[in-house]
Amino acid sequence: MNETPFSAAATFESYTKVKISIITVVYNGEKTIQECIASVLGQDYFNIEYIIVDGASTDDTLSVVQRYADRITRVVSEPDQGIYDAMNKGIGYATGEVVGVLNADDVYASPTVLSQVAAAFQTQQCEACYGDLWYVSNDSSGHVTRKWVSGKYREGAFLWGWMPPHPTFFVKRESYQRYGLFRLDMGSAADYELMLRLIHRYKIRLSYLPRVLVKMRVGGVSNTSWRNRWKANRKDREAWKVNGLEANFWTHWLKPLRKIGQFLR
Repeated sequence: MNETPFSAAATFESYTKVKISIITVVYNGEKTIQECIASVLGQDYFNIEYIIVDGASTDDTLSVVQRYADRITRVVSEPDQGIYDAMNKGIGYATGEVVGVLNADDVYASPTVLSQVAAAFQTQQCEACYGDLWYVSNDSSGHVTRKWVSGKYREGAFLWGWMPPHPTFFVKRESYQRYGLFRLDMGSAADYELMLRLIHRYKIRLSYLPRVLVKMRVGGVSNTSWRNRWKANRKDREAWKVNGLEANFWTHWLKPLRKIGQFLR
């Protein structure tokens, strides 16, 4: 797989031609959705299509969203089959060249994230890019609890437990059209299976942005308990099988072990 270092050499006029679709999926997210929306609308990059897919929330989520209705391209509110079904819906509505997903609990780390992403796609001619992620506490302090520094991808890295943080993963829409969307039968490992499929199996051209792109609140579904983590690990194994891939015997043990370093940074 070809990967070249990120360069900011593109002129502002050239990389603003890249239209980016941002999808936020939410269900009963009244406490966090406003901060998420503000981080998208506060970007210094303006060629953005913003789509919010709500799973028929029963709290005040939609009331918060409606405050920004004139700056949001599309709002969909209807029952779904879970977070990845909602993401698939959002991708289906997207018209941008590049698609990114920012969940209602997450925020972009700075107002320049999307301009940096656009420049990467323009200068590197990549099919996907990713960066680093910080986990922050669930309270208002924003205390950083983990630092996920992805590092440059090397072919075969998935065999050694590597994966990029999905909230920082931006993909060309045509790649979704060519290689498929999230598999709903993968449960909480659907993002892992998607990235394994695109990067390891189909070897899409990848670029790494060595900077923090997203701040994510702790408490993801697959990490809320050891039981959920065990279930997710079993689904990780299944992700290899459904793609006709063979992992090393240590692959699925190294994946959780790599997270230890995130707490020590």
